[in-house]
Amino acid sequence: MNYENSLNFAQSLDATDELAPYRERFYIPEVNGEDSVYFCGNSLGLQPKSAKLIIEQELNDWANLGVRGHFEAENPWYSYHEKFAEPLSKIVGALPSEVVAMNGLTVNLHLLFVSFYRPTSQRYKIICEAKAFPSDQYAIESQIKLHGLNLDEVLVEVGPREGESCIHHEDIISAIEEHKEHLALVFIGGVNYYSGQRFDMAAITEVGQKAGALVGFDLAHAVGNVELDLHDWNVDFAAWCSYKYLNSGSGGVAGAYVHERHFGEEVLRFAGWWGYNKETRFKMEQGFRPIPSAEGWQLSNAPVLSMAVHKASLDIFSEIGMQKLFEKRNKLTGFLEFLIVANAPEVKVITPADPNERGCQLSMLLESGGKERYEALGKAGVVADWREPNVIRVAPVPLYNTFEDVYKFGEIIGSNN
Repeated sequence: MNYENSLNFAQSLDATDELAPYRERFYIPEVNGEDSVYFCGNSLGLQPKSAKLIIEQELNDWANLGVRGHFEAENPWYSYHEKFAEPLSKIVGALPSEVVAMNGLTVNLHLLFVSFYRPTSQRYKIICEAKAFPSDQYAIESQIKLHGLNLDEVLVEVGPREGESCIHHEDIISAIEEHKEHLALVFIGGVNYYSGQRFDMAAITEVGQKAGALVGFDLAHAVGNVELDLHDWNVDFAAWCSYKYLNSGSGGVAGAYVHERHFGEEVLRFAGWWGYNKETRFKMEQGFRPIPSAEGWQLSNAPVLSMAVHKASLDIFSEIGMQKLFEKRNKLTGFLEFLIVANAPEVKVITPADPNERGCQLSMLLESGGKERYEALGKAGVVADWREPNVIRVAPVPLYNTFEDVYKFGEIIGSNN
């Protein structure tokens, strides 16, 4: 697309945007008495206006039915989590049986590592990206210690080359080849939280499994943001949160994916009663018999009030379909990049320029005065976020951001140089 640096151009794009009406289905936080330029959906997505009504439905059923709500509520609580299999499967590219909404992201990571990081004397190494999100770093470190292994001997981190901010795909592949004799697991964030770089998950999975390792991904910054095809890519497992691009509230219920080939009872896992075979769950018998699906990794029954917000957001995703969101994402992010370059040439965008290597987020590197620049953006009505030591992250989200939002940001970033 040929972009123009003008308000009229931005408004013309909004006028023909099929998704423009969906902005009205979200609450937009105000700054200085006006709608903010909310570019922080990569950290916390906005609240769907329907969330309150859906939560009230569950509260009313609880008040009126008590324990009978498990089976007699408008949306019975006993099977509440099952509603999410179909919409989540379309968002991550999986079979409905391969996904489950449960727990929080880091809890799910640990549960999945129990099953898919089983080090032996021959295969024990883990490859991940350097500067991974702390959830990944800490979970991996503690899992290595759990097995009584030495972190320095196990963990292989692949980072950017000297003077660069993104990781070369070939460097990940080279690391897999170099360590393939001792490699147990490749685990990478699908989209790096700091740089906004999207990794080639299909290729990494293929090479990692060819080397004899299992391959998993943290999709916290990828789910609802970039194209995913986990089943066909043959990914072994993945986990994600729902409060970023999936707009399901701070600390909202997370999700997990397990490829169907791992559903067997022989797969070791931490067991809980909600993962037990549904046909005999209430016989309360000894001996864990898992549900033959991703549900078999559940521990406890569904947190319905949290899941109600999740439902409000996923209903909107199902209504729109992912392809339309991706098309608008590319236009919004491309327009944003164009305006940053035009209006603030001193700002360096470290996120890859190739649309196939990024999602909504652009990370702006400021060699000096970055924190002051960030604070000035906030005072001018921009909600973005700061990542140490010198990056401002901005993410125009196709569900509720407009091209006029992007244009306003371009004016503000230009006036604060």
